[in-house]
Amino acid sequence: MQIYLVGGAVRDRLLKRPIKDKDFVVVGATVAEMIDAGFQQVGADFPVFLHPTSHEEYALARTERKQGSGYKGFSVHASPDVSLEDDLRRRDLTINAMAIEVTSLTDDTPIDGQVIDYYGGLQDLKSKTLRHVSSAFSEDPLRVLRTVRFYSRYYDLGFTIADDTLTLMRQLVDTGELAHLSAERIWQESSRATMQLSPQVYWQKLFEIGAIIEYFAPLHHAWDNIQIRETVQTALYFAGQMRLNLSQRWALLMTSLSSLFNSENSESTSNVSTAIKNINAIGNKAKVPKAHTQFATLFAQQAEKLSTINSLNAAEKIDLIQACGAHKEPDKLSQLLVCSYVLQLATQHRQMMLALNSFHAIGMNDIAPDLKGPAIGAALRQSRIEHLQAQQ
Repeated sequence: MQIYLVGGAVRDRLLKRPIKDKDFVVVGATVAEMIDAGFQQVGADFPVFLHPTSHEEYALARTERKQGSGYKGFSVHASPDVSLEDDLRRRDLTINAMAIEVTSLTDDTPIDGQVIDYYGGLQDLKSKTLRHVSSAFSEDPLRVLRTVRFYSRYYDLGFTIADDTLTLMRQLVDTGELAHLSAERIWQESSRATMQLSPQVYWQKLFEIGAIIEYFAPLHHAWDNIQIRETVQTALYFAGQMRLNLSQRWALLMTSLSSLFNSENSESTSNVSTAIKNINAIGNKAKVPKAHTQFATLFAQQAEKLSTINSLNAAEKIDLIQACGAHKEPDKLSQLLVCSYVLQLATQHRQMMLALNSFHAIGMNDIAPDLKGPAIGAALRQSRIEHLQAQQ
C-alpha cells in the first residue's frame, strides 16, 4: 500500500500558497483494508474515505470511462491494480496531476518530498500555463468552469490557458455539454471564482468562449455592449481588490442587466423592472442563494439614489433608509453605498482609459507636417480630443 498527497495541496505547496485542503490517493489497497484501518467510507460512486481523526479525504486509485452526458456520465474502476499514473491521468490540469508520497495512512509526512510528475505539471507551473492532462479533459464539461476558475485564481501570478486547452473548452461549449451540468455545480464554481482576487477574469473568459449562455443568458446578451462589459469587468476588478463580499460582487455583476449605462432611460420604472426580472431569472436558473439575488435586486432598485446621495433632500434620504431596510440593517446600507462607489469608480476609470488610448493613438504622423512650435502641441491636442469624441 502506498499513500500520496495529490492535487491542489501539491500545487499550492509548490506555488508557496496556503494549503486549504489535503487530498490523498491510496494505491494497492482495498475497501476492506481502509475500513479495517478505521476510515469511514463516503460516496456510493467510488471509494472515498474520511480519515478517522483529521477527516481528510483518502481515495482509492481509480480510472474513469465516459458512458453518458455531463459530468456524472462516468463508470468508475477502483482496485489495487490501478496505478498512481493511471489515477493522475484522469485529472483535469497538469498542475493538478502531481503527487508526493507520504509515510502512511496515519502519518502524512512526506517520505522524501520528491514530486511525482508524469504529465509535465512542474514545467507548466514554471511557465505559468494551465494545460489539460489528456484528451479525457473533453469528457467532463465541468472542467470548462474549473479551468477558468483556476485562471481567475492564479491570474495575478501571470497564468494563462494553453491554446490547445482553450480549443477543447470551446469545443465542449459548442457541443452543448454544459447544459448537462447541474445548477448547483454551476453556482459552486462561479461563486468560488467570483470571490477570487480577479473575479472579472472568470466571467470575461466564459463570455469569450460562449459558456455563459446556458445559465446566464441575459448577462451574455448585455455584454454584447462593450461599454457595459468593460465597465462591469472593471467594477469586479475593484471589488476583488477591495475584498467585497459575495453579495456585493454579485450585485455589481448584475448591474450589467440594468439601465444604469443609459442616461436617458436610467430612471425608467419599466427598465428597472426588466433588470429585476432578469436578475431573478438568473437567480432561479443558476440556483443563486436568495440573499445574493435580493441584495442585487435592491441595488438595482436604489442605484440611482445611492449615486446621488449629496443631492437628495431630507425626505428622499428618509425614504431611502426605509427602502433599503437600513433602520434594521445599517451594514446593508454601507454595503450598498460601497457598491455604488465602486460602480462610479469603474465608470470613471473606463472613461479615462478611453481618453488615455486616444492620447496615445495620435502622434506626429497624424497632424500636418509643416506645423512648428506651439502649433504642434495645439494640433496634437485637438486631434486627440476629436479621436476621443469619436470613441464615446
